[in-house]
Amino acid sequence: MAVDYGSREERWSLAGTTALVTGGSKGIGHAIVEELAGFGARVHTCSRNGAELEECRRRWEEKNLQVTASVCDVSIRADREKLMETVRETFNGKLDILVNNAGQLLFKPTTECTVEEYSNLLTTNLESSFHLSQLAHPLLIHASIAGGGSIINMSSIGGSIGYAGSAIYATTKGAMNQLTRSLATEWASDKIRVNGIAPGFVTTDMLKDFLCGLHR
Repeated sequence: MAVDYGSREERWSLAGTTALVTGGSKGIGHAIVEELAGFGARVHTCSRNGAELEECRRRWEEKNLQVTASVCDVSIRADREKLMETVRETFNGKLDILVNNAGQLLFKPTTECTVEEYSNLLTTNLESSFHLSQLAHPLLIHASIAGGGSIINMSSIGGSIGYAGSAIYATTKGAMNQLTRSLATEWASDKIRVNGIAPGFVTTDMLKDFLCGLHR
């Protein structure tokens, strides 16, 4: 027997809420932006690629989705601070949802990894999530969403399961899992929920590019 769950709007609504999604121009981040905006949230997103971001913003505008965007390299501290200031101004000092999604992938034998690769992945995948959560804290305290503000960290199954050739990437995701647990405990009294999502392999452009590189 078919079950009618009703339309998206009838089942759930984020109308009146605000969200920041990092790395929203493609892959999982792009899907999250469209999903949140589709439920009525006002969303701000960022990417390192300005041209790619503007093309996304144009398509979102055509779909009547409330999405603003700005260029940001989350591995750069000054860019993160500028991003959060933009969010503060855009959303009048309040933020309901922070999605720490931006990250990079690296599969390489550990003995061949460079110090630059190690530093870049830790900065991009882990430090950015830590710092953006810090910066977002005073905005999330003033969240308008029922139940308080929410942080969602995009981790990976690689953070809890070992894969050959993923030592640095897995380290960043494992540390993100612990960051999630720690912030959830520490900020519960501020009514800020902190959760992590740990997907397996998803055929995003980033993964496709990596797989193509293996076969060259």
